[in-house]
Amino acid sequence: MRIVPYGASITGMEQRQTLHIVDGSTRARAQQAHIGFDMGHHCEVYADVGELLASSPSCGLVLARDDEGHGAVAVVLRRLAAEGIWLPVVGTSADPRPGRVVAAIKAGALDYLRLPFEFARLSEAIARISREAEAYGAARRKMIEARSRIASLSPREREVLDWLAEGRSNKMIARELEISPRTVEIHRANMMNKLGAHHAAEAVRLRIEAHLDGAQISAA
Repeated sequence: MRIVPYGASITGMEQRQTLHIVDGSTRARAQQAHIGFDMGHHCEVYADVGELLASSPSCGLVLARDDEGHGAVAVVLRRLAAEGIWLPVVGTSADPRPGRVVAAIKAGALDYLRLPFEFARLSEAIARISREAEAYGAARRKMIEARSRIASLSPREREVLDWLAEGRSNKMIARELEISPRTVEIHRANMMNKLGAHHAAEAVRLRIEAHLDGAQISAA
């Protein structure tokens, strides 16, 4: 691991941050660290997410390379969450493709930046994320907890939850799923029990916190 020491002072209201740079390219890591150093930040660099986790980072933000062959931001986010590390993550790429950008943001990345960095763009992203870091960590913890609970549901229980979130009654859900209202009641009761929800609104809130639209939920 190469550590770039603290450097120049930072202008304006931006606070000095620790930038955890995850990139499989030695040259790209050096370029990113050089820019971070010039901005007055402390930079630590890693060849992959395994090296990042080995250092057990407790503060700062992660700049994770998202190009094919370098890894995916979604993997970084998933592995950080598994270790209980709630640092904000920014995706980086020399060729930001819309599909990958959308996937990274849906997975929980707070921003996505083109490589090589534009000084002003990186500065703006760091300043904004620094202000949002605490709220981000709390939101990520809620999302992961909600997804973990929902992953325990059977496919049919998950369908009942999805329709419930659409405001459907038991009778309406029964028609949609082509099952009896009584069967819906059983699936709904099992779903509520697994989620630890005392009423329908609480179950729907968990689904919202899990940010399920377009996300793949599976048991850990």
